[in-house]
Amino acid sequence: MTPTATYRLQIQPDFPFAAAADAVPYLASLGVSHLHLSPVLEAVPGSGHGYDVVDHGRVRAELGGEEGLRQLSATARAHGLGLVVDIVPNHMAAAPRHNLALWEVLREGPESPYARWFDIDWEAGGGRILLPVLAGRIGEESAGFEIAARDDGTPVLRYGDLEFPLREGTAQLPLPELLAAQHYRLAWWRLARTELNYRRFFTISELIGVRVEHPEVFAATHGKILELVRDGVVDGLRIDHPDGLADPAAYLGRLGGETGGRWTVVEKILTGSETLPAGWAVAGTTGYDALHRIDGLFTDPMGAADLLGHYRDFAGPPGDRGGYWTATVRRAAYRVVTHELAAETEWLTRLAVQVCAEDPALRDHAPWALHTAVRELLVRVPVYRPYVTAGGPLTEVAESALPAEAVRDAKAVFSVPQEAEAVDVVRDLALGRLGAGPGQAAFCARFAQTASALHAKSVEDTAFYRYVPLISATEVGGDPGQPAVSPEEFHAFGARIGRDWPGTGTVLTTHDTKRSGDMRARIAVLSECPERWSSLVARLSTATSVPAPDPQLAWQAWQSAYGCAAMPAGETAGRLEPALLKSVREAGLFTSWTEPDPAYERAVTDFVAAGPGGEAGEARELMTRFADALAPFVRANVLGAALVHLTMPGVPDLYQGTEREYIALVDPDNRRPFSRPPEGDDEKAALTTAALHLRRERPEVFGGAGTYVPLTARGTAAAHCLAFCRSGEVVTAVTRLALRLDEEGGWRDTVLSLPDEGPWTDLLSPGSEFTGPGVAVAGLFARRPVALLVRAAPGQG
Repeated sequence: MTPTATYRLQIQPDFPFAAAADAVPYLASLGVSHLHLSPVLEAVPGSGHGYDVVDHGRVRAELGGEEGLRQLSATARAHGLGLVVDIVPNHMAAAPRHNLALWEVLREGPESPYARWFDIDWEAGGGRILLPVLAGRIGEESAGFEIAARDDGTPVLRYGDLEFPLREGTAQLPLPELLAAQHYRLAWWRLARTELNYRRFFTISELIGVRVEHPEVFAATHGKILELVRDGVVDGLRIDHPDGLADPAAYLGRLGGETGGRWTVVEKILTGSETLPAGWAVAGTTGYDALHRIDGLFTDPMGAADLLGHYRDFAGPPGDRGGYWTATVRRAAYRVVTHELAAETEWLTRLAVQVCAEDPALRDHAPWALHTAVRELLVRVPVYRPYVTAGGPLTEVAESALPAEAVRDAKAVFSVPQEAEAVDVVRDLALGRLGAGPGQAAFCARFAQTASALHAKSVEDTAFYRYVPLISATEVGGDPGQPAVSPEEFHAFGARIGRDWPGTGTVLTTHDTKRSGDMRARIAVLSECPERWSSLVARLSTATSVPAPDPQLAWQAWQSAYGCAAMPAGETAGRLEPALLKSVREAGLFTSWTEPDPAYERAVTDFVAAGPGGEAGEARELMTRFADALAPFVRANVLGAALVHLTMPGVPDLYQGTEREYIALVDPDNRRPFSRPPEGDDEKAALTTAALHLRRERPEVFGGAGTYVPLTARGTAAAHCLAFCRSGEVVTAVTRLALRLDEEGGWRDTVLSLPDEGPWTDLLSPGSEFTGPGVAVAGLFARRPVALLVRAAPGQG
């Protein structure tokens, strides 16, 4: 059954299955149909997120084990709710002590039956797998090794809290010989960048990729989840990072066959006008494509452009502080592909060299030229990855992942045209054009996997933190270079997913969003008052006793502080400081995770404490007055985005706590344990409950093709009203760009055309009734900036 709405809970040791069961009556009262749980399988002890799975055959004991999960399911079902569970097919934790499969590979080497579980380039490692876990070079760390015994007497090698198996017959060797005799090589953590020989999750060496394309690996890693599905404990699945898989389409087809077609959505980030591959056996995405469109509705295009100009003037033109989005992304991509993903690039080069060596027509392409071609094409892939298999059909969509202009620009870096032909070879390899041999197949899959990692790291985790004129636009799936979305664009998107993917997920806030939906809605108002914001930042800069270490940080820190203005008193500094430290480390302009600059980071924390995070003083007073003045327009954005999300095509997923106004920064701030909101009137909570109950009571209105029809407003302020009708029975109408509307004189003669005369009742304003076919928008929004109209039943009204 397709859910009518889901509610995401971050299950963790501090909020286990029993705590979730206690929350079920409240969550059922909201009107959702399913609980959406973060990963539930056995993970690294103490993990707060569960994506570091160590055993696919067991439900996590720290959460209450399988008995606890089954009891939660029973409690949910007793209250009319089902369960959707997040699963992680792409990777496991590279923690040998806890990961039995990896332990056996380290102990037995490539002959282990588990060796096929992982993408390991044994040849590149000289027959060994590199484990970059040491704090320093091995010669400096040798004193930290000891041979110990497990409880069963099995000898092991220990290094601090880490534990590694020993190859049979090596326990009695002297330490240097013992280390050399293993199927693994312990190494300084910094070597991961250039010498790693196993596939990982993005650039996180602690997460090792899993080869679920092999049937036996799929069976072993999905057995427990499929058992829970067959037993009716789990009703649907969310698939984490399918772009990391060798063949996402084949994997999803196999999974859909095993689950009997249960509702499944994928965490697929679609770029620009990219659409989900039509052949995937899923209901749709987890909803970042919808998030971008909803956010964009409440962003002023002209104001965003003006804000960019003010940002450039304030932050200065050099490099990544210049405010040019495309250039920022390209520089970030080069940085990631030549540093963090250097080992992956070398792996691809080795594969390309091997294929060329086996083909006389390709044999004289130099390794350096192939390496350059790999790098230059990777940084020019405009989407996350191509979807193609070696020897398979080459679709227009697959070819668009490596367009002709990317080939042309990649060739331009070569000084000799004949050497530039290496680009054509690499493109053909990446698109599977050179047959279906093992080398071609390996390169095709590996290129796609590396492209997705590069795109994620260079855009989401680097460029988004470097390009900050309007930080509400720097969200997963977004386009900071063009942050605004017109009503016409939104309507086209709504009609398309209503037709093609009616069961797709939609979201505003997730465990991965850099800022909560309500925080972004607040910051988006700045696009409507760029002059006022720029003037405020100038005044704030002189009102703060400690200067910012650089203007780019100051600009985003003050925007973040404005976004946090609704946080409870006393919490801002403690939550803002770690988020901004993460921002400057991810940006990598002045400090980074791997090359930290303590002096710069100390300057960041001193500035935050004195200014953006301060609870008193002139700067705080200036920010408070500014925030208070914009409060009515923030209200319109928050309520408008929430209502659009809850009533547009797709299945809305509510993140824990977002039924009320929810202000949160990047993780771990947004992954705190769930707590039931306090009792009392709350405008957003009332809206959420009304919309969710309507979806649950009348699912036929919100599902299926042809149920979404845009509505037209006429008059002076028509552009400020977005409205649509679902199945001729329910109308959503919201105010957009409310500050501009106020400055332009309000609604005046604006009229919204309804599907028919009605009468129509506004569920958000009890007692309010409207008769079509045209209704004055000023009257429609007299009590609040949004309306949810329902056609009165025959005999009513």
